[in-house]
Amino acid sequence: MHITAETLLDALRSQGMRITDARVQICEEIAARHAEHLTAASISTGVEANESTVYRTLEVLEEAGIVEHSHMGHGPAVYHLADDAEHHHLVCERCGRAEALPAAAYEALVAGITAETGFVPSSRHFAMTGLCKECRATNA
Repeated sequence: MHITAETLLDALRSQGMRITDARVQICEEIAARHAEHLTAASISTGVEANESTVYRTLEVLEEAGIVEHSHMGHGPAVYHLADDAEHHHLVCERCGRAEALPAAAYEALVAGITAETGFVPSSRHFAMTGLCKECRATNA
């Protein structure tokens, strides 16, 4: 899904926020990089705004249902568009590489958890940490 800076600004307006130059830049940065998992720090490097303004803007966009945050390993929260389809990741604790977890593998994992415990997990964004194939090979 592509989103425009104007759509993001409209969401901020609908939440009662003033539209400042810094918020325009933040929204432009998010729109330009909409397909990425963005941290507040990575957004801050591309704009002339302090990190607290970036966090507050992301918080309001999340309240408006435009973005979601999730955690991928031990690093900071990442933000992505809320309308993105479910997607799940395997994140290497050593090199930081993230790769998509195939949907069939995720479904099998959920089925196994449900069969074993009766618990039905629901997650739009999931990250499992461990070692990637390459890092495991150098560890052997």
